[in-house]
Amino acid sequence: MKILVINGPNLNMLGIREPAVYGRQTYEDLCNLIEEHAKAVNCEVSIRQSNHEGDLVDMIQEAYGKMDGIVINPGAYTHTSVAILDAVKAVGIPTVEVHISDVASREDFRQISYIRQACIATITGQGLNGYIRAMDLLINNR
Repeated sequence: MKILVINGPNLNMLGIREPAVYGRQTYEDLCNLIEEHAKAVNCEVSIRQSNHEGDLVDMIQEAYGKMDGIVINPGAYTHTSVAILDAVKAVGIPTVEVHISDVASREDFRQISYIRQACIATITGQGLNGYIRAMDLLINNR
């Protein structure tokens, strides 16, 4: 199984950005956690991050025909990007939306997720371990 993990804007700032919301673990910690889990479950993983919407769309499109699943944390683009939604719909790759924080308990604008309608599941509020749960969902739903 090949999984693409995509992280959107500001996720490269984990450990620095609002530690009360996102914790003190760094982006490097997140990548290490994902890579270790991928090895443990005999899965290939590619981890990407960008602060730019078009880059995220390109990553999704490039996964077509190459990846079996996508784990995506679109960050703030969750609430604004029809382009990312359309890209996920276009490629038809099973996708799980992940958010480190519990977005349901946050600001009103965070209650809208455009990408959710193209995803097989959404995982929120489980910290970095939400990525592991998302990977396992994809692996078990093959």
